[in-house]
Amino acid sequence: MTWLMLLGALLCMLCVGLGTPDSEGFPPRTPHNCPHKCICAADLLSCTGLGLQDVPAELPAATADLDLSHNALQRLRPGWLAPLFQLRALHLGHNELEALGLGVFANASGLRLLDLSSNALRALGRHDLDGLGALEKLLLFNNRLVHLDEHAFHGLSALSHLYLGCNELASFSFDHLHGLSATHLLTLDLSSNRLGHISVPELAALPAFLKNGLYLHNNPLPCDCRLYHLLQRWHQRGLSAVRDFAREYICLAFKVPASRVRFFQHSRVFENCSSAPALGLERPEEHLYALVGRSLRLYCNTSVPAMRIAWVSPQQELLRAPGSRDGSIAVLADGSLAIGNVQEQHAGLFVCLATGPRLHHNQTHEYNVSVHFPRPEPEAFNTGFTTLLGCAVGLVLVLLYLFAPPCCCCRPCLPLPLARTPSPLHELSAQSSVLSTTPPDAPSRKASVHKHVVFLEPGRRGLNGRVQLAVAEEFDLCNPGDLQLKAGSESASSIGSEGPMTT
Repeated sequence: MTWLMLLGALLCMLCVGLGTPDSEGFPPRTPHNCPHKCICAADLLSCTGLGLQDVPAELPAATADLDLSHNALQRLRPGWLAPLFQLRALHLGHNELEALGLGVFANASGLRLLDLSSNALRALGRHDLDGLGALEKLLLFNNRLVHLDEHAFHGLSALSHLYLGCNELASFSFDHLHGLSATHLLTLDLSSNRLGHISVPELAALPAFLKNGLYLHNNPLPCDCRLYHLLQRWHQRGLSAVRDFAREYICLAFKVPASRVRFFQHSRVFENCSSAPALGLERPEEHLYALVGRSLRLYCNTSVPAMRIAWVSPQQELLRAPGSRDGSIAVLADGSLAIGNVQEQHAGLFVCLATGPRLHHNQTHEYNVSVHFPRPEPEAFNTGFTTLLGCAVGLVLVLLYLFAPPCCCCRPCLPLPLARTPSPLHELSAQSSVLSTTPPDAPSRKASVHKHVVFLEPGRRGLNGRVQLAVAEEFDLCNPGDLQLKAGSESASSIGSEGPMTT
């Protein structure tokens, strides 16, 4: 019995030492239906860079992201995506596809991303993209596209980003966008094509959020005055598609390649252009000023009632009820937009897009919101303190006026000498008694500098004795001896006859 136990323990040790077939030293188990040389990981299938000329026959049904880029695919079979009911992203870039065909994307109703870039496609037919009703991003740049069917994108109702750059397109219909709906379209890349004629009114009628994502640089645009003023206005408004590629916007002055002119660097070509024809092209946006921390409400005003209303934020986020992803912006039931706590991130262009049976697809209303910090409130004005201060200052001024001695600026004030020659004032006793409050028989007392000249000007001319001083002459209060006396028509004797005046 002991030997059997020892033998069992030895066998367990051997099993642990050798490991299982799935451990290191054995090849990993291949997932079910994974194509040869491809990599399958969960819901990802990558067959990139294998030189494939045709799509593998069997594909895992759980595939949500399929990468067939950097191969040599020349054609796609109709219905080849039927088993992939969970497919969300399809990468077909850097192949040799020259055409698509009817039914190629059938049974791909859940596809969100389709990459057909860097192929050899020359045209898009009316039904080439059928079955992609949920597609949000379509990459068609770096092909050889020359023609787009008038309704090539008619079934892509959820498309938000369309890249058609680096092709050979000579025209594009901005009126109906080849069947696209402007409700969701945020990016339209038409750069580096051969667009030589563009309808300026159609450009001006596009929604503002699409203008912000409309790339027209590196095209031989015409040097048209209205187009120049329109692009100049977009540049001044800070639309990113124009601002970020301002140096690459060119036009042909004489319809020859050698006459290429940069729109925003050689403005002398447009000096003779009048801005009057371009004034009515765009509806001006409404400017609003908001303070940080306050609330803001925006209304979508349309000519007729709208069935659906959506907003686009300055960050190019499409806003529907209940609101933004971060919760700072709310879209209410009536279609208005409410911001409870305005912050700096809310500055920019808000665009309302209204749709309905009686509304054109591009009827919009724009708000250009400027956010400012509130000014600090001034300190409360203390009325009681200022009143008390004013009373104190007034009291000091009154005291200075009553008790401060006057300043003799012309000459220093000296005490009057004890013996001096009699002045004309002493000869007239009446006058001296009037003009001086000090008795004349007290020579020992100093002359006071606080004497005031009294002008005796009787109210009635019938009174006898009018003494007037020559007030027109300059005199010094410190030397009253220089004061001149001007007598009236009566003599001094008649004045003195009335007797002395006692004060």
